[in-house]
Amino acid sequence: MSRPRWFAVRQELSPLRRRLLGGVAFLLPLLLWSIVSYVPFIWHPNIKVIEPGEVSWMRPGLQIPRADFAKEVATAQAAGVRPPTGERANPIYLPPPHAVGRALYTAFTTAPVLKGDLWLHESLAMSLKTIFWGFLISSAIGVPLGILCGAFVSASRLSEPFVDFVRYMPAPAFGALMVAVLGIHLEPKVAIIVIGTFFQQVLVVANTVRKVDGGLIEAAQTLGAKRRQLVLRVLLPASLPDLYNDLRILLGWAWTYLIVAEVVGVSSGITFFINQQAKYRSFDNVYAAILIIGFIGLATDQVLAFVGERLFVWKNPRPSRVRRFISATMARLLPAAPTEETTPAA
Repeated sequence: MSRPRWFAVRQELSPLRRRLLGGVAFLLPLLLWSIVSYVPFIWHPNIKVIEPGEVSWMRPGLQIPRADFAKEVATAQAAGVRPPTGERANPIYLPPPHAVGRALYTAFTTAPVLKGDLWLHESLAMSLKTIFWGFLISSAIGVPLGILCGAFVSASRLSEPFVDFVRYMPAPAFGALMVAVLGIHLEPKVAIIVIGTFFQQVLVVANTVRKVDGGLIEAAQTLGAKRRQLVLRVLLPASLPDLYNDLRILLGWAWTYLIVAEVVGVSSGITFFINQQAKYRSFDNVYAAILIIGFIGLATDQVLAFVGERLFVWKNPRPSRVRRFISATMARLLPAAPTEETTPAA
């Protein structure tokens, strides 16, 4: 039997290889970032002043382009005064990994610069609240409508042409209108999330419902199932695992609209924190806040995937550790079925 290859079409990998490749997926960007940050001859276009010498306008820690620094050194040497010294550095808007790692902690413990601004954890809580209500409202309307469009051609023709038309309109274009209608606080931000996900949601859910095997519908009709039973007991259960995965993907779309939604009306949430830190040129905090969004999104998706594997066990080709442990325990505890022994004929 040949050993499984790393790259084989539609072939599952071993758990060890899956974990290894998952780790490499994060290590490669980190390695590239580290090379750019710590290896001087790769990309260090600036000089960070260590000692200003007798150049009056320089100060320690100042970053200037290498060409300008070389001119100042040459000018100081020609004038017979002590020249400045420095080291090659990246621009301040590209902090190294260790600075961003430190900011992942200090951003939570550092008080806001201006009185009345929110702490980072308060900004995150506001953003999560916006995502929650926006996606909840969108799903509460979009999922049932998508199921109806996927089940009934008449509902599809009545709804999808308009839905398909509106989904090409960028959600941020409705920002001013939402502020005029709903005010300047949380409501217009939630509305932008709803507009950005609802119309896509209807089409995605309808397409998923249409993929249900027609043989199931024919079999149910043969048994005398009515329209309501066909929808609730055939189409919906058959498409439920895929609908669950669709919502996982659409939740990621909601996060992409968050940055735009939070600048509508009164700026708030994690977007306001990022913009403020950029104004203060604290780019390590900017990167830290962006990474936190990624961590929250990835953690949410992994939790939903974990729950989905246990809700829809028949769709999971790889049994989880819990299921394997339960199966092995039951096999040890339950006695083996007795076998019939044949007696030799006398």
